[in-house]
Amino acid sequence: MIPARGGSTRIPGKNVRLLHGRPLLAYTVEAALESGCFQNVIVSTDDSEIATIARAAGAEVPFLRGAPISDNHVPVSAVALDALERLDPDGRAFALVALLLPTCPLRTADDVRRSLEHFVERGAGLQISVTRFGSLSPWWAMQRSDDGTLDPVFPDALKRRSQDLPTLYAPTGAIWWATTEALRRSGTFHGDGVVGFELDWRHAVDIDDEEDFELARVLLSLRSESKVDAYA
Repeated sequence: MIPARGGSTRIPGKNVRLLHGRPLLAYTVEAALESGCFQNVIVSTDDSEIATIARAAGAEVPFLRGAPISDNHVPVSAVALDALERLDPDGRAFALVALLLPTCPLRTADDVRRSLEHFVERGAGLQISVTRFGSLSPWWAMQRSDDGTLDPVFPDALKRRSQDLPTLYAPTGAIWWATTEALRRSGTFHGDGVVGFELDWRHAVDIDDEEDFELARVLLSLRSESKVDAYA
């Protein structure tokens, strides 16, 4: 299930904005289809333009969701549950559901396949994708007050070397998995017992603003160049 609503405040028209000449949404549909993991690839949207682009990319759009489930305060887990209730109300058609955000265009079909293998091997009910924080350690995060003074979020961590601090992970909406039973029971992919599937940061970019979009553009360019070099 790929949730792609029409309204975006920080980047208007984000889900259909062109990235290297293709709508952003198309990258996620392509990864889902090429992975071979899915019985159905569904785009849940409230927008007719997005629906047209989704179908052209090869996805199914069996319904348009209404306003109550489409504003920017509705969590994506609720959108996934809405799709399940529409498509499988008695819980017999689908044992597993995956949620792939269209704002994560750099995840690949192989990432999707490996994430499913990890999910099955772990025997978990819920799994989200994560990536390691980079050189800017979250352990050294600071809050700045109105007068400009700084207060550490984790003051004890400032006394320790970075290599002695535990590795922390940031969630990314690239590939989430759940058994439909676990998702319906918990109401969220972030329920009790959720496990993490680690993605390389270069595949985990989640586009929220213009800087993220530019980063995705650069990384996609480098990926394309490396493929050309491989065949040179």
